[in-house]
Amino acid sequence: QVQLVESGGGLVQAGDSLRLSCAASGRTFSSYTMGWFRQAPGKEREFVAAINWSDGRTYYADSVKGRFTVSGENAKNTVYLQMNRLKPEDTAVYYCAIRPPWQNEYAYWGQGTQVTVSS
Repeated sequence: QVQLVESGGGLVQAGDSLRLSCAASGRTFSSYTMGWFRQAPGKEREFVAAINWSDGRTYYADSVKGRFTVSGENAKNTVYLQMNRLKPEDTAVYYCAIRPPWQNEYAYWGQGTQVTVSS
């Protein structure tokens, strides 16, 4: 069984920083992609950032590029999302997800962690 657990969310002021963590368990994910998504109230879920363990490449949504950094420790099956210069529009539930290399969709999801940015 695959399980993903997010942590690190909280209530912060605009301009502050947070680091989210996602710990995956259940199997080895050496060739998988681990990503972050978010969903704000009344809005659709959107892609935030991801790291592909097979080549180390990272990807970012335009809305967070230059402010957020995704990294990880593959040996620990853990991915991080460093969020700097947070804005109120970053407020959302942030989800960790994993995509196997043979699939086009993310197959495993965590329960999410709340990030609230006040102005």
